[in-house]
Amino acid sequence: MTAKLLRLLAAWLLVLASAGVLAQYPSRPIKLIVPIPPGGAPDIAARVVGQKLSEILGVPVVVDNHAGSNGNIAGDLVAKSPPDGYTLLLGQDSLVAINPHLYAKMPFDPLKDLAPVATLVANQFVLAVNPSLPVKNFQEFIEYARHTTPPLAYASGGDGSQHHLSMEILKQRAGIDMLHVPFKGGSPATMATVAGDTAAMFAGTSTSAQIKAGKLRTLAVTGAKRSPEYPDLPTIGEFYPGYEVTIWLALFAPAGTPDAVLVPLRAAVDKALAAPDVGQKLNSAGGVEPFVTTPEEFAALIRRDYDKYGKIVKTIGIRLD
Repeated sequence: MTAKLLRLLAAWLLVLASAGVLAQYPSRPIKLIVPIPPGGAPDIAARVVGQKLSEILGVPVVVDNHAGSNGNIAGDLVAKSPPDGYTLLLGQDSLVAINPHLYAKMPFDPLKDLAPVATLVANQFVLAVNPSLPVKNFQEFIEYARHTTPPLAYASGGDGSQHHLSMEILKQRAGIDMLHVPFKGGSPATMATVAGDTAAMFAGTSTSAQIKAGKLRTLAVTGAKRSPEYPDLPTIGEFYPGYEVTIWLALFAPAGTPDAVLVPLRAAVDKALAAPDVGQKLNSAGGVEPFVTTPEEFAALIRRDYDKYGKIVKTIGIRLD
């Protein structure tokens, strides 16, 4: 037998062996890598959905937290794992759509080295201001910001964070100037706005206690439609058509993961998100809603957000090492 025939035979044996393994998928525990420490909304979502996936798939889904570098550490770990469906990533939209524009060097290419599996949950920001600011609604805020000297200061969770970029996009659309004050996370940004050190911020679900206590005044939301949590607040898109910031989390696998794995995974995710107890747990614990899309819609969402954030990062000239 020639060397060429031997190589072909070896390749076919590998294919047949792989097919046998994939036909049994999943047959052992699945590791779900989460890019933040335990306790935050993405971690809660991973544990709620992971528990339901374990029930559906019949194997343990083990949450493994690998925080750091805005998700790049966790993303790189999954990107370099075997494409067999046993190491998955709970990926934040910022990892896929913002980091490639923000970092001078990425350890991997999120668009090429990760395979989108399914969207999991979504949320939106709420524009919140210190109650001492003499504005009662979104229109008054824009007019006040337009004529205030020196410019109003706004807080964010850090340079290049979605809090930051969302406000920069609003500044462009509304033709206003504001001073960016970055903090190391959403919590200190919230504290600064509550204290009046900064006038405004785009707030996430972690600020609901301060909002309910009247320590922050809400003016508008960033999603494509009004929020069930704040039904009386308008979307910013009602004033500036096309403005939308939806925060989402999704499941990713290493690139090259075969359809024999991706298809049952997608089906299991859809089934998990349809379970009433999952929706209730996600909303009460993390303030997020189940977010189901088709593979085509998911791909379009990634491309849209990648382009949107890429333009604003380039315009304001942010770069991280």
